[in-house]
Amino acid sequence: MLVTASTVKDTLPNIQRFVTGNLAGGVDHLFVFLDAGDPEVRAWLDEHPHVTCVRTDSAWWQGDRPDQLNVRQRVNANTVRALLSAVDGVDWVFHIDADEIIQVDRSVLDTVPADTRVVKLAPLEAVSRKSWDGDPTWFKRLLDKDDLTLLQTLGVLDRPSNGAYFHGHVDGKSGVRPALDVWLTLHHGVDAAKEELPSFQDDSLRLLHYESFSGEDFVRKWTSILAAGPMANFRPAREPTAIALRTLIGKGLTEEQAAPYLMRIFERTTEDDFDTLRDLGLLVEVDPRQGTHQPADFPALDEVRGMLERVAAESKRAFHPGEPVASAQKVLDAVTGVRAGRSFLRRS
Repeated sequence: MLVTASTVKDTLPNIQRFVTGNLAGGVDHLFVFLDAGDPEVRAWLDEHPHVTCVRTDSAWWQGDRPDQLNVRQRVNANTVRALLSAVDGVDWVFHIDADEIIQVDRSVLDTVPADTRVVKLAPLEAVSRKSWDGDPTWFKRLLDKDDLTLLQTLGVLDRPSNGAYFHGHVDGKSGVRPALDVWLTLHHGVDAAKEELPSFQDDSLRLLHYESFSGEDFVRKWTSILAAGPMANFRPAREPTAIALRTLIGKGLTEEQAAPYLMRIFERTTEDDFDTLRDLGLLVEVDPRQGTHQPADFPALDEVRGMLERVAAESKRAFHPGEPVASAQKVLDAVTGVRAGRSFLRRS
């Protein structure tokens, strides 16, 4: 069984694309942590049989809500990872965002050696255009040096690197086998020393990233990021965009006044040369709605949901990457009713 953990704040249409696309692409169940209350989104998620929705309000954080969104994302993902280590049936847990859709060949996942604890998904990034007729179906893949140099020479890129070509991350995302001694970061699976663990990779294991795919989504996403807390750490290529947007938003302009400037920033920093990229054969056409995966039922779901309800009353400090295994074990003992000091084992 493959599950995901995500911390989200998004519109209902985007959340619906996120859930349906992932289920069709190889996911069996999604754990969705709402970073901000939206009654419409929460109601839809609560009704979905393959989604567990968690409202991360003040009760969830027990007075210790991390300021940075990136930290909240890691803590929530590792809470799921730790709880799933206490039940049978879950093979992989992936940490993804609401603008990402997993595309995996489950038969390939079945071939991963038992001693390999991490699987890596290569990113495909949606082409950024002012607007799309429906959801994007054309995606950029990572390129080699020759193609990047060609794009630079044509004036499409400022420099020949995938970091300049992609607007979002180039690292992809990772899934881990649920255990207490492995942690999920934003992109990797790491050990207790926060060192990246060896990962299994295959061309059939991919991640669709809907990073600022349109002018409207660019404005929505960056406005949300900048409102989520202190400035996060961005790749050098994206930091000027974040600074420019935060400065513009701080000018106190009305939405109508700010709109043309926001779109100008999109055009200058993010919009892709779609026709050139497609003509050169550099794009991949993918429609996640065509996925054929049928999500499996989760036999231990009621048990896991019960643990999530009880862990809400616990400090989440134990689930920060790199925290001692004993800290997470203590919380597990508390939420499963196991006597303190006794290791919790999966059911045989």
